[in-house]
Amino acid sequence: MTKPPPTTLLDEFYLRFLEDEDAAGLIAAVSQYYLQATLERLARCGSWRTRRGAVLALGLLGDMDCSPVLGRALHDRDGVVRILAENSIREVWQRDGSMEQRQQLAVVTRLNHAYQFEEALELSTLLIRQAPRFAEAWNQRAIAHFRLGQYEAAANDCQQTLELNPYQFGSLVGMAHCYLEMAEGFAALECFRRAVEVNPGMEAVHGQIRFLERALDDS
Repeated sequence: MTKPPPTTLLDEFYLRFLEDEDAAGLIAAVSQYYLQATLERLARCGSWRTRRGAVLALGLLGDMDCSPVLGRALHDRDGVVRILAENSIREVWQRDGSMEQRQQLAVVTRLNHAYQFEEALELSTLLIRQAPRFAEAWNQRAIAHFRLGQYEAAANDCQQTLELNPYQFGSLVGMAHCYLEMAEGFAALECFRRAVEVNPGMEAVHGQIRFLERALDDS
């Protein structure tokens, strides 16, 4: 079946990106013609293809203010929009704070990925002192706490992350695992349920919910 022709400039930019995967070119083209507010409106109200292009562009260009729009896009009727929204909202979270703070966050994230949790804990704590409203700094410290077996501290950092960024579904999942480690099954189940309310596309979490529901019913 032949795809319908593009109806907006954003459609053209999106189709071109699908062919050449040139993110820099897409950023340059979209920046020339679209404001973030316009992209947010198109992500809510455009055709399926326009919504895809808008959500993709917001992931490349948007700031934390577009989190609510991308959060709603996690529930979009189009599956591709939902996938793009999950990728885009994660990218937006990394762009909070100043350039220096983002660079520090990148170092902390690399330390966590490299299993250097003590160093990640130390640096994330320094970053939090400098930028206490940087949600992802709290989230990365929660990861370090968790991997060091400090589950209550990790859960507290997850809670702080969510107070700053209520769309951080990963932090909800992380908090659930903290509660599981502390043998608080009902609290864990509630966090898993909250996570899929924010991002219903997390199939693994749906499975964890079903497993935990059965386990708690049998206990």
